[in-house]
Amino acid sequence: MPASSLKSDLRKRDGFDSPEQEAMLSVLRLSDRFSNRLGRLFREYGLTSSQYNVLRILRGEGKPLPSLEVADRMIQVVPAITGLIDRLEKQGLVSRERSAEDRRVVYVEITKRGLAVLAKIDDPLYELHRKLLGKMPRKELAELIRLLCRARESFEAAEV
Repeated sequence: MPASSLKSDLRKRDGFDSPEQEAMLSVLRLSDRFSNRLGRLFREYGLTSSQYNVLRILRGEGKPLPSLEVADRMIQVVPAITGLIDRLEKQGLVSRERSAEDRRVVYVEITKRGLAVLAKIDDPLYELHRKLLGKMPRKELAELIRLLCRARESFEAAEV
């Protein structure tokens, strides 16, 4: 089945105002679809995408991190990292400890239970990645990654 154009997906009668607009809307549309599908998977394990992201960051670091550093590493910006960590702690997936040197700093660590939940998600998530993007040849995936990196660089340059 051939890929449909964004114009037809959106049932847009006229063209886009610019290639930048078409690219932006295409990225947003795809991001929304990916987010919905990933969110469905994470809900099967009692997590939101943001909660999964916190656990992923902590597992990857392998040691406790200040909560604000966790917030800085998130894929999606989370305005209330404290509330997010509160919910993970209530589920027994992370633990917190206030810094002895600076009481304003709170360290967050993934628990064994949190690691176990991630271990259960790993294979289904890998399979979902393959299902959603596996039909693209490696060379095209590398090009997509390169182009998205360029888009992020363009975004960051515009933020200055």
